Amino acid sequence: PYRSSDDVVAAEMAIGHLRALGHQKIGMVLGPRDHIPSRRKLDTFLASPEADPELVEHTMFSLEGGHAAATRLVKQGVTGIVCASDILALGAIRAVRRAGLTVPGDVSVIGYDDSAMMNCTDPPLTTVRQPIDAMGRAAVDMLVALIERAVVPADELLFEPELVVRASTARLRT
Repeated sequence: PYRSSDDVVAAEMAIGHLRALGHQKIGMVLGPRDHIPSRRKLDTFLASPEADPELVEHTMFSLEGGHAAATRLVKQGVTGIVCASDILALGAIRAVRRAGLTVPGDVSVIGYDDSAMMNCTDPPLTTVRQPIDAMGRAAVDMLVALIERAVVPADELLFEPELVVRASTARLRT
């Protein structure tokens, strides 16, 4: 059994937010291909009729990885980037700026996790927050039950994420 944030809902929230702002050419920066949460986000993205598989980049979870992946997406003319972590999103913002563009004026960027200090970045990062406290309590409760030899369902327990809108996303300029 395991506990996790609902990656499908997270991707739907992020993509839906960008689409509501008028973005049509949206790219994704994801973790390695074998990273299950990234695969779930990718499947959700590709299920959209407007999705372009050429606008998906896989990389390691690092500032440099996000920068390199987003550089390729910016060259393809994306106006919105959804990242599988906040650190990837910070790398994406750096790539947008190094291309002579602005966030969110030219490209909107969304992260994932709502890591500490994301409201202090420039611009403050729009991100999908995982309910870490609730997930942690559920995991501890599950472990205690297992230690006590209680029957624990082998299902995955999914927790609802929350879109936290800050200043790294804006309506697409026409």
